[in-house]
Amino acid sequence: MTDTPPQSAFAALGLAPQLLSALSTLGYEEPTPIQREAIPLLLGGRDLLGQAATGTGKTAAFALPLLQRVASIEPKPNHPLALVLVPTRELAMQVAEAVHKYGKEQRVYVLPIYGGQSFGQQLRALDRGVSVVVATPGRALDHLERKTLVLDDLKVVVLDEADEMLDMGFAEDLEAILERTPKEKQTALFSATLPPRILDIAERVLSNPARISIERERPAEGELPRVKQVAYVVRRQQKAAALARVLDIETPTSAIVFCRTRIEVDELTEAMNAHGYRAEALHGGFSQDHRDRVMKRFRGEKADLLIATDVAARGLDIQHVSHVVNFDVPSEPESYVHRIGRTGRAGRDGVAITFVEPREHRLLRNIQRATGLTIEVATIPTVEDLRRQRLAVTKANLREALIAGELDSFRPVIEELSAESDPLDVAAAALKLFHEASRRESSARAEEEDLTVEFPQGRDSRGPRDFREGRGGFDRGPRGGGFERGPREGFDSGPREGFDSGPRDADRGPRDGDRGPRRDAPRRGRRPEWDTARLFVGVGRLDGLRPGDLVGAIANETGLPGHAIGAIEIADRFALVEVPAEVANTVIDALRGTKIRGRRPNVRFDRET
Repeated sequence: MTDTPPQSAFAALGLAPQLLSALSTLGYEEPTPIQREAIPLLLGGRDLLGQAATGTGKTAAFALPLLQRVASIEPKPNHPLALVLVPTRELAMQVAEAVHKYGKEQRVYVLPIYGGQSFGQQLRALDRGVSVVVATPGRALDHLERKTLVLDDLKVVVLDEADEMLDMGFAEDLEAILERTPKEKQTALFSATLPPRILDIAERVLSNPARISIERERPAEGELPRVKQVAYVVRRQQKAAALARVLDIETPTSAIVFCRTRIEVDELTEAMNAHGYRAEALHGGFSQDHRDRVMKRFRGEKADLLIATDVAARGLDIQHVSHVVNFDVPSEPESYVHRIGRTGRAGRDGVAITFVEPREHRLLRNIQRATGLTIEVATIPTVEDLRRQRLAVTKANLREALIAGELDSFRPVIEELSAESDPLDVAAAALKLFHEASRRESSARAEEEDLTVEFPQGRDSRGPRDFREGRGGFDRGPRGGGFERGPREGFDSGPREGFDSGPRDADRGPRDGDRGPRRDAPRRGRRPEWDTARLFVGVGRLDGLRPGDLVGAIANETGLPGHAIGAIEIADRFALVEVPAEVANTVIDALRGTKIRGRRPNVRFDRET
């Protein structure tokens, strides 16, 4: 058999020599399925609709043809030749870095633009002229409105992770951006899922597209990531104590803990630092410089735990993570798979831990059913388990000390004490002192609290709650999924807007996967006696939305009384509203079927940044 150079497999796709050289330097040997299918189509000038998840190699699939098309053209100031739109700043940096590496030999300049970065720095780079811009929709639109970004010369437009951009409320921004692109251009749209709204956009922005669908390649038997998956049943109020105990048992080298909200991230980071771990928080409320410093410390293994929201951690590539913890059960199976894929890399063993509240057992079953994964369900280790684990660690440390030797300087003390007491007692006393000195300090509450919880038995172990005045649950009305209407006087006029309505700022977060300032403290007044869910509603201040509109819509469509509706936060283009968790799906279905301020909104569970 004749040996062939590594890049020959890519050469068969029609790529230019400079790109093949760059791929060879980077160690790319074999194209992935999406690269094999997409690259020839894009090189041939076709528009493309691609269904592909993260990890399938789609960045190279669109970046290599894009570079081949624009490399020979000199860009004018502020007039890029290619535009890649992505949902988050982390993904913008990741894609821009990949494009830079691929196009290094062709001297193609690429610029990531996103909120949180210096606007002046972006202006100077655009003014010098760049071939490729990788942008979040909000910041791209800001530049367009300031006329510091002009799309008249675009040859290629790529929408990457289009479903995520729509989920994060960027539909209108995407429409506004695409309207300013030239009619004659090549467009590629990539999405992990293809719901009707994505297909609708594809029909409007793509011209006679080729369509490909690539599933994430499954490793061969024996090559599967070695990830142990376990779910611990725990009450919500005991989760922080449970996490501390589980981490004490597991002793991770480094771990990522995923939370739903920024407030949860901040509170849990403080709790874990108090427990003795070096924990760092990561969410959309921090400046980009701060986030970069956090990631530098975590990558440099100067922090034990990275506690983050899902979107803030998107796009991070960290090889040494030994444990991934879902502090809350992910609402979608795809999110679960994406999270646990951050451990067990490069042949290492990994552990994926999920905390499940008793009422969330159906969510866990849905994940197992959809993914085919086996997740062991367990109870939180007991205090006795923790003590046995610590003693085992102490014994292992003593064995290492015995093997290492160099004990001569300590023998006289042992000999002297052995003359006074039984040598076994002397050894036991030494072991006790060493054990107590080496153990990680933890709170007395975490040590002593009984955290054992069992899943409820049967299909419905607890009846639904009634949220009418003076009661603790809800009554399902005759309308099928609705509620028995409570008295109008039960409505609460207190929901408040949690967003500043100040002037649009280029660095503000809502458009760039960072939805802007949240309230820093819970809403005043009596805390609800039920668990709440936060919903994203795709209408906002610019549509004339007021808190009363949401309260009225929810009450009129579902019969849920106003006092059961929690905090309302209104931003320019969307709103967030808290409702009882047990009825959240019913509220979502009801609001999707009605109009608010003349619009039929996108309504879903909030994905906190």
